[in-house]
Amino acid sequence: MDQKTNSSTPQIVFDDFLKVDIRVGRIVSAEAFPQARKPAFKLTIDFGPELGIKRSSAQITVNHTLEDLVGTQVLAVVNFPPRQIGPFMSEVLTLGVPDENGEVMLIRPDRDVPIGGRLY
Repeated sequence: MDQKTNSSTPQIVFDDFLKVDIRVGRIVSAEAFPQARKPAFKLTIDFGPELGIKRSSAQITVNHTLEDLVGTQVLAVVNFPPRQIGPFMSEVLTLGVPDENGEVMLIRPDRDVPIGGRLY
């Protein structure tokens, strides 16, 4: 089997992948983030009893509305160090992929799963 990779992305070994802790959480609140340089929302996400509630800044304003986000399950990297974004401390990286116009679409399970579950 021919393994092709993006020439600008180095190959990693499976142990490298295991270091990235990606979990499913449920958005419990979403609010506008007008202080962000690029349009963004402030998300509060529940990852269950093990990880608890975490916050994230997400540039998802084109394809998602504040009203539709609450109650939605999302995937996020939970073991990056927190990052200061203006006056807001983002604790997790909420994951998305670009749509046909390069705008972020959230990665979500296609049905409800237990929150806190780890991607594998």
